[in-house]
Amino acid sequence: MATIGVAIPIEEPFGSELQKYRADFGDPMASSIPTHVTLLPPTEVPDEDLPRIDEHLLELAARFPSFRIRLRGTATFRPISPVVFVTLAEGISSCEVLQSQVRSGPLAVDLRFPYHPHVTVAHDLDKESLDRAYDTLADYDCAFDVSAFSRYEHGADGVWRPQRAFPLKG
Repeated sequence: MATIGVAIPIEEPFGSELQKYRADFGDPMASSIPTHVTLLPPTEVPDEDLPRIDEHLLELAARFPSFRIRLRGTATFRPISPVVFVTLAEGISSCEVLQSQVRSGPLAVDLRFPYHPHVTVAHDLDKESLDRAYDTLADYDCAFDVSAFSRYEHGADGVWRPQRAFPLKG
């Protein structure tokens, strides 16, 4: 079995910048999780299904137009979940449609929570660290064009690594 996820990687230099902030806030997962917007949360699949899953993702990416994401400001899932994130100010509807298409066919899975595109910058930390993340990035603002998404695999060492990129239609 493989544990996979599908996500939009955050373009450089913003991805590294937000990952550094996450580490500075004390999040021990900062170096294990590339900065991203989730399209498919961690999902266990049989290894032999990976070629079929990749074909599914290639087909849908070839039909899906590229789009723009703008990240601006912070929000939180507290008290439901101890998470602080950078919000999407642009690209929400494209992410919502894309994730629903990703989660079809061989990847038809139910979600634990309603889908809400975001970029996590602090998770499972004490209140003070979560507050600091929320305040520090309150004025964060960047934008980039999304031209692809990736399938990631969770390694035995706990690190998420991109396995394959799926270019969007353009």
